[in-house]
Amino acid sequence: MSIENQPILKKLNETTKLPIIKRQKRFFVNKGENPFDTERFFYFILSGKVKISQINFETSKEQILYLLSSGDMFDVTALLDGKSSEYLIEVLEKSEVVEVPISDVRELLSKEPSFQRFFFPYIAKQLRNMEELAVDLSLYDVYQRIIRLFARYVDQNTKNPKLGIIENLSHEELAMMVGSVRKVVNRALQKLKKDGIIDLSRKHIKLLDLDKLLQKIEY
Repeated sequence: MSIENQPILKKLNETTKLPIIKRQKRFFVNKGENPFDTERFFYFILSGKVKISQINFETSKEQILYLLSSGDMFDVTALLDGKSSEYLIEVLEKSEVVEVPISDVRELLSKEPSFQRFFFPYIAKQLRNMEELAVDLSLYDVYQRIIRLFARYVDQNTKNPKLGIIENLSHEELAMMVGSVRKVVNRALQKLKKDGIIDLSRKHIKLLDLDKLLQKIEY
């Protein structure tokens, strides 16, 4: 099955016909593997979870920039400016991806309006996420950062709202998302649990009360 029929492009293809990207490779990547070559290829994620981060090797402090899942794509920066990125890429759970030569995607982006209508809103979303991360790190304490992170990732398209792709992250990984350390994040989570907003179990966070969570957000 070719990429134009995959869920990642389903919304696009409901109204337009995307030219077939012939030079594509579809494969699975296991947790912990990194077969990605973002200088030569562009990747569409069909399933799974992929972490994009930066690390200070002197302090070993890591900041998660993007948490990607079904419907995401990378490396957008390399696609647009032609420069290699220094991101760390880690597969957090078994993922299915489609690999396409980056030159083919650049050609598609320059010539195909239907792909442009799909691509640019995605870029806007990523830029907005980076803007929100910068604001959170600069203006809010860790407790507020956690609340705002949960509000950003909550999936309300279900009867019982869930925290989506972040609900199974470890406290250490959550700390990497909000620029803190596990001990401080754990205190924030325990406070949310005490207030009846979440429930905690081993590597799982269950959202109990979305309204209470949203009421805690400071503006």
